[in-house]
Order: sequence, then structure tokens, then C-alpha cells
Amino acid sequence: MKKSLIRIHWPNNISTEANEGDDWFINAKKANVVIPTGCLSGSCGACEIDVNGNTVRPCISNIKSSNQELLNIEFTSDPYWE
Repeated sequence: MKKSLIRIHWPNNISTEANEGDDWFINAKKANVVIPTGCLSGSCGACEIDVNGNTVRPCISNIKSSNQELLNIEFTSDPYWE
């Protein structure tokens, strides 16, 4: 059985497709999006993105389908990092 692709809509209005378990950073690069990084171990939260309203740390998690047809990505904003 072939896995269905997950459609991802990035903040720059570009959409990409990925398989469940794919790397967030690699998929973001396909969309010409740079996800900020810090520690790359999940401790600092610099890479946090919002996926359909849920905060995800892409450095320690992979793309998941969440049973929705489209994953909308937004960058989280933190007044201390701006």
C-alpha cells in the first residue's frame, strides 16, 4: 500500500509534499524556508514552529500527518528572541 503524501503550506506561501517521518529542515529547504536553529537538541526552542496551531520542535520530531489534508506552518514569535 502506497503512503499518501502530506501537503505542507509554508509561511512564504509555497507548498511542498512530504512523507510521514520526513525531516522538517529538509522539507523547509525545498520551500526556500529557513527554520531558525539553536541547540538542535530540543532544549532551547529556537526552532519551534506552529503546525496547524500546535507547537513542534523540528530538531527532535519528524513530519506527521495528524489526519489532516494540509499542514499549515507558522513561525512562533517570542518577544525575547525578536
